[in-house]
Amino acid sequence: MSVSPADLVITGCTVLVHDEEERIAFREDAAIVVRDGAIASVTTAVAAADLAAGERIDARGQVAMPGLVNCHTHAPMVALRGLAEDLPVEEWFNDVVWPVESNLTEKDVELGARLACAEMIRGGVTCFADHYFHMDAVADVVTECGMRAQLGEAYFSSQGPQGRERSLEFALNHRGAAGGRITTALAPHAPYTVTDADLTATAGLARAHGLPVHLHAAENRDQTDASLARHGVTPVEVLDRTGLLDTDLLIAHGTGIIERDLPLLARTGGRTAVATAPRGYLRFAWPGTTPVRALRAIGVPVGLATDGAASNNSLDVWEAMTLTSLIQKSTEGDPRWLTSRQALHHATLQSARAVGLGASIGSLAPGRRADIILVDLTGPHTRPVHDLAATLVHSVRSADVRTTVVDGRVLMRDRELLTLDVPHVVRELERRLPSLTDRGHGRRIQEYDT
Repeated sequence: MSVSPADLVITGCTVLVHDEEERIAFREDAAIVVRDGAIASVTTAVAAADLAAGERIDARGQVAMPGLVNCHTHAPMVALRGLAEDLPVEEWFNDVVWPVESNLTEKDVELGARLACAEMIRGGVTCFADHYFHMDAVADVVTECGMRAQLGEAYFSSQGPQGRERSLEFALNHRGAAGGRITTALAPHAPYTVTDADLTATAGLARAHGLPVHLHAAENRDQTDASLARHGVTPVEVLDRTGLLDTDLLIAHGTGIIERDLPLLARTGGRTAVATAPRGYLRFAWPGTTPVRALRAIGVPVGLATDGAASNNSLDVWEAMTLTSLIQKSTEGDPRWLTSRQALHHATLQSARAVGLGASIGSLAPGRRADIILVDLTGPHTRPVHDLAATLVHSVRSADVRTTVVDGRVLMRDRELLTLDVPHVVRELERRLPSLTDRGHGRRIQEYDT
C-alpha cells in the first residue's frame, strides 16, 4: 500500500524529545515527518531519506526543538520599548505607561502586534499568551502571520461592567479561531485593580463557559504586604475566596507568593499555573523572584515568559530560560537547581501546560501539533558541545534559531520571515509614535496603588 507524501520532512537534525517519564533526551541524526499540521513520526534520517514530501528541510548541524511558548506578555507594548527606563514600578505605571496607554488606538495595537510576532517568530516562539486591549486586532494578526496564541481582553473594574462583558465577548467570539491556533481566556488585570465582586463574577463566567482566566497576582512582595495590611489576606487568598482558584488559572509573575499561599495553590479545583518573567524583576529591583522550586514541589507548572517589551525591552524567551536557571541557583543557594534539563522542561512541556495546551504542543512526538524550531549550533559561541542541554540553555541565543514552523507551516526559513513585512510595520509604527507617546493630556487609564 502506497503512503501519501508528507507535507514536510525535516532531516539530519538532533531532536529534543521527552522520554516516558518526561525527562529531556536527544535523538541524533533524526528526522521529523509532518502531515496535516501534526507530527506523524520522529524517525531516523536514513528512514526518511526516500520519503516523498511536499517540502524538505536539511537540518544538519541543527537541533529540532518544540517551539517556545511565551506564557505571559503584552505583545503590542513593543511600541513602548525603552520609553520608561530606570523607574520604580509605581512611577513606571503612573507617570508613563498608563498615561500613554490612554492614547492607544486599534491601529497602534495592530502594528505593535505585528512587530512583536515578527520578533517572537525570529526568536523561536511559536505560541504566546497575550493580555491586552483591542484584542480583535491581535487576533487578526495571529490569524494572518501563522502563530499560535492564547488571547485575553484585559479589563479593570474602573471600566464598569462593560469591561468584564467585553472580555467575555472577545473570548467567546475568538476561541478556536485561526483553524484552532487561537484559544482565549478571560483577562481581569489584577486583584488590586479588579474588585472582589468582579473577580467572583469572572470565576462564574469561566466555569459557565469553560474558559480559563489569565491575570496578574502577587506580582511582587510589596503587593502581598499591602494586601495583608489593608485586607488581612494575600493576593492568592483573594483568588481563593473569589473562586478563581477553582478555574483554570494562569497567574503572571507570583514573585510575591509566600509560604501561606502554597497549600491553597496545591489543592486548587482547576489547572493553576504561574508564568515567570525574570528580566523584569531584575529591572524593577524586586527583592525576590518566582518561587519555582516551591511551586514545582506542589505540582504547579511554571512557564517561561517575557512580560511586555515596555518592561522587559525584549520578547526573548531564550533569555528568560537562561535567567530563570541562573536566578534560581542564586536564590536557592544551590548550583544543582535549576539544571539545564529542568530549565528545558519549563521551556517546553511546563510552558505548554501553563497556557492549557499541554496535550497538543510542548514536545515533539507523534500526534502533537507540528510547532517546531531549528536551532543552529555551528556558531563559535556554541562549540564545542559537551552537554547539549547546557549549550541550549546557556550558550544559544535567539538569533541562532534558523527556522520556525507552526502547525506544519514554515513561518521563517533560514532567518527569512515569510508571513510578516517588518520594514513596512516599522515605518507605519514610527509615523504614529508622536501621538501615541504624548502625555500632555494628563490622563491615565488606571492608577497603580496596591
